[in-house]
Amino acid sequence: MRTTVRWVVGLVVVLHGLIHLLGAAKGLGWAEVTQLAEPISAGLGAAWLVAAVITVAAGVLLLARVRWWWILGALAVASSQLVIVTSWADANVGTIVNVILLVAVVYGWASQGPLSARAEYRRRTTGALKNSRAVGLVTEADLQRLPALVADYIRQSGAVGQPFVQAFQAKFHGRIRSGPTKPWMTFTGEQVNTYGPQPSRLFFMDAALFGVPVEVLHVFEAGAATMRVRACSLFTMVNAKGPEMDRAETVTIFNDLCILAPAALIHAPTIWQSIDDNHVRGTYTYGEHTITAELTFNDNHELIDFVSDDRAAVSSDGKTLTPQRWSTPISAYQRVGHRRLGTNGEAHWNAPDGEFAYLQYNLDEMLEP
Repeated sequence: MRTTVRWVVGLVVVLHGLIHLLGAAKGLGWAEVTQLAEPISAGLGAAWLVAAVITVAAGVLLLARVRWWWILGALAVASSQLVIVTSWADANVGTIVNVILLVAVVYGWASQGPLSARAEYRRRTTGALKNSRAVGLVTEADLQRLPALVADYIRQSGAVGQPFVQAFQAKFHGRIRSGPTKPWMTFTGEQVNTYGPQPSRLFFMDAALFGVPVEVLHVFEAGAATMRVRACSLFTMVNAKGPEMDRAETVTIFNDLCILAPAALIHAPTIWQSIDDNHVRGTYTYGEHTITAELTFNDNHELIDFVSDDRAAVSSDGKTLTPQRWSTPISAYQRVGHRRLGTNGEAHWNAPDGEFAYLQYNLDEMLEP
């Protein structure tokens, strides 16, 4: 939907810019332009030409998805409207396109500008990855202190002989919903995790609900977590933070360790307890929070579920967090880069009226700096 809107707006803006050439042609004496009855001087003809070039360029950059297109778009609105005012009787209808372009510019600034959630995500991930470099290689000896199920799972991930995981960058796509009867939203997501004395997790989701853009930014640094949800990059729907949110994200970062960075479990502050041939319990501590999860493995020692009672569901306004059983069943494994990881899965809440999947994801890319 948003791709269609971008193409429609972009093409309309390009056409709008090309029409400005009529004013340039009349003012500069290139041709007779009968469509414009009002006189246009050579100076104004040059102004029409400049507005045409800027407006066409803004439309092309929008179509090309250039991140900073909105800067040129703002100049296009200003220059176009100025020349339209000078020939108002002939060109006033162009104001309608400029209003559309202005709306697009505001959204472009809000979603891609220096104060946007995307810009914050880029700044934070750059800083987080700056000093995260893999050191040393995983050996069989490193696996000996772990339960056999966990050790074999890490071994199957391809960790032995590879560097210890200090950080990763992942990309996803999938769909998400806020409740069992709510509509699904498609999404793409980017995530950066770092490990060390103070693990961090940064996650940005770009979703759409009935064609309306919705963005989500999770930040978990130095043991403090926030989650912000905005519609059209402008209107805050959720702004969650506090001790319960910190605890919930502690569960999530342990979940990421188990699913996306198994090799990092070797040095993770975790106490393991074997339950039976297919289950182990992990108790993970980070800062003030200690959380527990039960991991289920199939007979091939692949992790197929992660269940914790220490995570809380966020209300629709982000003001209330309610403890609920949370699980992340995994349905498929593939090789991504030089690791074998769970690439398809879900996230479930066990709500009072029953368990339901609120997220379905596919892992598209995994990079380790």
